Amino acid sequence: MRILLINHYAGSVRHGMEYRPYYLAREWVRLGHVVQIVAASQSHVRSVQPTVSGGASRETVDGVDYLWLKTPAYRGNGVGRVANIAWFCARLVLNAGRLAREFRPDVVVASSTYPMDIWPAHRIARATGAKLVHEVHDLWPLSPIELGGMAPRHPFIRLCQAAEDFACRRADIVVSMLPRVHEHLRAHGLDLRKLHVVPNGVALDEWQRDPPPLAPELAAQLATLKRSGRTIVGYAGSHGLPNALDVLLDAAALMKDEPIGFVLVGDGHEKSRLEKRVRDEGLDRVVMLAPVAKAQIPALLATFDIAYIGWQRVPIYRFGIAPNKLMDYMMAGRAVLHSVEAGNDAVAEAGCGLTVAPESAAAVADGLRALGALRPAARAAMGERGRAFVVANHSYRVLAQHFIDAVSPP
Repeated sequence: MRILLINHYAGSVRHGMEYRPYYLAREWVRLGHVVQIVAASQSHVRSVQPTVSGGASRETVDGVDYLWLKTPAYRGNGVGRVANIAWFCARLVLNAGRLAREFRPDVVVASSTYPMDIWPAHRIARATGAKLVHEVHDLWPLSPIELGGMAPRHPFIRLCQAAEDFACRRADIVVSMLPRVHEHLRAHGLDLRKLHVVPNGVALDEWQRDPPPLAPELAAQLATLKRSGRTIVGYAGSHGLPNALDVLLDAAALMKDEPIGFVLVGDGHEKSRLEKRVRDEGLDRVVMLAPVAKAQIPALLATFDIAYIGWQRVPIYRFGIAPNKLMDYMMAGRAVLHSVEAGNDAVAEAGCGLTVAPESAAAVADGLRALGALRPAARAAMGERGRAFVVANHSYRVLAQHFIDAVSPP
């Protein structure tokens, strides 16, 4: 099978996030399929942008072929990002005929988070007789409305809605990472017999080899915290408003005199403000560290006693959540404190920690006290349940086959 995977933000182990397209494509190649990823040259989530000469460049990463389409650089979620999206979709349209002739896909997957790539994907699929697949990462335009506060009548929102409606009506298959989207997509025209849920996952091989060691200075800082006798609560990931790190700092303030230390590792728009909070409020048991390389994540998480993941209380999570960092926490065998109210909860399902109400520092503090009071062996047993759950249900090798089964003829 020849699969054309269109994902504006696709990354790789060489470029950084977003990883899902790379891991799925790598498994499809291993299964004997031919895969072409088409992505933009500029993405706010990548750590390394590809080098593109002219309008497009090609690159191969671990047997996966990438076509990078030239797009302008941008920062944040403003006009620059919208222009970047417009450039990518326009270049897709301009390259649609060539992709159809040269690659001749059997399946075209529109997978760019926002839904407007469905229109050029449809053009390519129609030219080749390929099956058209719409992959749902987040629900757009609902996400920018409910999370970003955009008005439903905004022209960009109207454009997103037209694209989502088109995808629901015209796609042959819809694959969703979110597990509770059925009624929403049906309301926009989807025949639910076309819907398949393929969640986020992990690459097991990255967890089955010895991870590279942490940088000596970072390892020394973490070792000092361990020797203090405190239970280490860790967070590793983006520092943005959706990650509810203010709630974690509020909980740390409530627990200033208790034997618990907090480690926040990562970067993001809110990091400098959060660091200022730590200084101004004298939260001396909170340590904020720079992000580590992806390959070092297993070594980092092994230093945590409890891993924290939090969310804002927003209605859109009723459709479900699919966080990458939670998969990493569970594969690392950590007991997890999950502060969330959503349509699904892998922590509760796996029995690998505790779930508490979102946006409640008191609830987070109580949850940390409960997990901290457990014997290390009890927390380790929680962690093992989480690891077993991910291996059974969220291996990219298994998920890639589920995707192929969804798009293959009956």
